Formats: sequence, C-alpha cells, structure tokens
Amino acid sequence: MKLKLALSLSALFFASSLFAAPQVGQAAPAFTLTDSKGQSHSLADFAGKTVVLEWTNHECPFVVKHYSGNMQSLQKQFGSDDVVWLTVISSAPGKQGHITGAKADELTSSRNAMPDAVLFDETGVTGKAYDAKTTPHMYVIDKKGVLQYMGGIDSIPSAKVDDIAKATPYFSNALTAVLAGNPANPAVTKPYGCSIKY
Repeated sequence: MKLKLALSLSALFFASSLFAAPQVGQAAPAFTLTDSKGQSHSLADFAGKTVVLEWTNHECPFVVKHYSGNMQSLQKQFGSDDVVWLTVISSAPGKQGHITGAKADELTSSRNAMPDAVLFDETGVTGKAYDAKTTPHMYVIDKKGVLQYMGGIDSIPSAKVDDIAKATPYFSNALTAVLAGNPANPAVTKPYGCSIKY
C-alpha cells in the first residue's frame, strides 16, 4: 500500500512538473509551433533576440479593444531586427477563436497588425507550459531565452477602448526595460481578458 501511494505521489509530482508555472528569471519554456503559412518556429530559433509572446482570440472583446489600434501601435513601436513578436492562438478546434491560417493572415492584413508570425497551439501544450490564462496574455523573453515578464498588457481590466490611455502600460514598460538591459518592474502582473479556449 505504501509503495502504491509513493508511486502515485511520484506520478502526480511528475505530471504537475510538466506544466509547472513558468518563473520570471528562469529559462522560458521551449516550444515548436507552426505558423499561419505552414512554417515551423522554435523558441531556440530566436536566440540573441528579444521575443514577445501575445496570446490572442480575435472574438474576445478584450482583444478587440486592444486591436482598435493599441496592439498595432505596440507592434510598430517595438518592431525591429532585435525583437520578434509572435502572436499565439491556443483555441482548440471547434472552440471560439480557432481559425485557419488563411483567416489568421486575413485578420493580420485587415487590422494592419504586424506580428512576425501567428502561431497555432491547437493542442494547448505551449499555452499550458506558459500558464497562459487569458487573451491577451503577454510575455517578454530576453536575448538569452530568459523569461523577464508575464502578465497583463496594462492595468485596467476592461473592454473599453477609452481605458487604454488611462492605464499603466505594464507590458510596454516591461519590454522597454528589458531592451535597455534592465529588469521589468513589475515583472509579473495579473492578466485580464477572455479565458483561453483550450
């Protein structure tokens, strides 16, 4: 009985460690995902660059709020050879927000968005590895592959466009700090938005 219990606890620990929450200051979870054009991308491909991960669901009103111009502005502001912006869709097939590659490209074009790639995480493995909970949910990974920020895009958890200008821009501040070689402060904030449809 004790052996069975020990084995059960060991299995439980192993399973939980597979999806242990990522930690700021530690290596960001590795991933390999396919983009809207069928190309494969791994985190390791971007060594030496700062990587932004943006979880999204185009039907979520909080995403609609930030794609009224704010997200595009951030993509343009931080677009450079040193920054790779990856938009991630973890909606499972049949769930809200799940789209084809062609639809993703259409949304990128129609919204004048500028991510370097839109990645599909249909199994949810990458989203769960990052403990991504909402759309949007933002992450900053530095040039060494270390997670430096995870959390909300800003400080006002509403779907009102007018609140963007009033909010503290947590993500923008964090990315600015990391690009300057400084730690994000705060490095972890509470994300808000729609739950990811795993």
